[in-house]
Amino acid sequence: MPLISTKREAVANQLREYAGKTKTPQIITEDSGNPIPEKDASLTVGVHGPILLQDITQVEELAHFDRERIPERVVHAKGGGAFGYFEVTHDITSYTCAKIFSTIGKRTPLVARFSQVINESGSSDTVRDPRGFAIKFRTEDGNWDLVGNNTPVFFVRDSVMFPSFIHSQKRNPVTNIRNWDAYWDFLSLRPESMHQVMVVYSDRGIPDGYRYMHGYGSNTFSMIDSDGKVSWVKFHYRSDQGIRNIFADQARILAGVDADYSVRDLYNAIARGDYPSWTLSIQVMTPEEASRQPYDPFDVSKTWPHADFPLIPVGKITLNKNPSNYFAEIEQLAFNPSHFIPGIDASPDRMLQGRLFSYGDTHRYRLGVNHQQLPVNAPLVPIMNFNRSGRDIIDSQGGAPNYHPNSFHGPEASLRAKKLTPSFRLVGDTTRTDTSTLEDNYTQPRVLYQRVLPEGEKARLVDNVAYDLRNAAGFIQERMINGFKQVDLTLGALIADAVHKYNHPKSDPRAEI
Repeated sequence: MPLISTKREAVANQLREYAGKTKTPQIITEDSGNPIPEKDASLTVGVHGPILLQDITQVEELAHFDRERIPERVVHAKGGGAFGYFEVTHDITSYTCAKIFSTIGKRTPLVARFSQVINESGSSDTVRDPRGFAIKFRTEDGNWDLVGNNTPVFFVRDSVMFPSFIHSQKRNPVTNIRNWDAYWDFLSLRPESMHQVMVVYSDRGIPDGYRYMHGYGSNTFSMIDSDGKVSWVKFHYRSDQGIRNIFADQARILAGVDADYSVRDLYNAIARGDYPSWTLSIQVMTPEEASRQPYDPFDVSKTWPHADFPLIPVGKITLNKNPSNYFAEIEQLAFNPSHFIPGIDASPDRMLQGRLFSYGDTHRYRLGVNHQQLPVNAPLVPIMNFNRSGRDIIDSQGGAPNYHPNSFHGPEASLRAKKLTPSFRLVGDTTRTDTSTLEDNYTQPRVLYQRVLPEGEKARLVDNVAYDLRNAAGFIQERMINGFKQVDLTLGALIADAVHKYNHPKSDPRAEI
C-alpha cells in the first residue's frame, strides 16, 4: 500500500508527505535544543501528586501555546497565499525606470495573498465580499507591495471614511451580530459607493476560487522614467485561467459544506503543478490628460475607460510554490502600499494617501515594530537605516551607527532615489471638502448596468441586492432603492419589486396571519 495516496487531494496528504521524507522520528527537544526525556507525562510529586514548577518542558509548551495566535487582521483576515515569480514580457521603460521592468525576460520572486475583506478568519470562502489581491515583489531595490482587490473600484474615495465603512460592515458592538441596518444605512448615505455595490452584487461578488478572478491595484499610482517624467498609472492583473463565479444559491450551500473552498482550490492546484498565472497590464495617463478628464482620475470609486486608456501588457505573474508553514509565511505576511521602489510612487489619490500610513501602523500593532525583519517580509537586499531594538529584533545591522549624520561610514541617502522622487505642483487653500455629492456618482454604474452586464447577470444583480436589502429597515430600503433609480429607473423598480416579494412571500404561511 503506497504511503502517498493518489486518490486523495494534495491538502489531505501533507502529513504523509512529511513521513515519506523523514523516514524515522527525530528526538524531541526544547526550543533551546535540549532533548526532552518524556513528552506525555508531567513531572509530579508521586503518581497522583501535583505538578512541579520545575517541569520546564510543560511550562515552555504551555507558554508557547498561550501565544500561538497574534491579533487577527482587522480586515482581510481570511485568506490564502503562495509564492512565485513575475516575468517581464513587454517593454515599458518609456514609462518607468524601475529595475523590475528593466529587461524582457527578467524574473522577480514574489509572494501573493488573496483574502476576503470583511469577515473573520474562520468565515466561509464563498460569502459575497470583495477579495483582496496583494503582491509583494522582492526586487533588487527592496520590496514593492502592490495591494489591491479583485475589483477596480472601492466603496469610498476618502480614507477618512474607511473606519466608518468597515464598522458598518462588521459585527455590531452590542449584539456581536452583523447589522443590516448599519450595512445599508452607510451605503445609502454615501452615493460614491454605488459603483462598488453593483460590482459586488454582480456575479463577480463571489468568485469561484482565487484562481478565477482578476486583480487590480485599484488606486492610482505614479511611474517615473529615467528623466524624472511622471505618468499616472493603474495596475491590472488579468486571470489567465479566465473568470469563473459562483451563483448565490450554490455559494450558500458551499459555505456549509466547505468553508475553505478557495484556499483548498489554490493549494491543490499548485500542488498538482497546475500553476495559476495572471497577466499584468497598466493603464497610463499623462498629467496633461488628467487635467482634461470630466472625472477625478484619482477617485478610487471610478475606473479609467479602456477605450480612452487601453491596457498595456507588462508581464506575467505565476504562482508555483505553496507555503511550507501557513502561519510563518502567510499569516505573518505583511503588505504595505507605501513600499515603493525607485520608478514607482504615490499619487494624490485620497484613499491611497491614508493607506500609506494605515497599513504599516496596523502591522506594527499586529506583528511588532520589527515585522519587516521576519523572513517572509524581509527584502532580498540588506536593511540599512537607523532603527534599532524593539520587540523581536533580528538584525542589528552589524553594529553600524544608529544616528545620522555620523563620521563612521553609516548609510547615506540614495541619489538615484532622490532623482526619481516625483514632483508635482499642488495649488489650493487648505480645506476639508466632502466630495460625496460633488462628483458624478452614477454615470459609471449606469454604463456598467446598461452596457456591460448581460441580461442574465442583470437579473441576478437585482435578486442578490434584494436578498440582502430586505433585512434593512424600510426607510433605509427606500433610500437605497432611490439610489439605484439614479443609476437606472428600471433597475430601481426591479429591486423595489424584488424586496417587496421577499418581504411578503405568497407561499409563506406567516403572510396569512
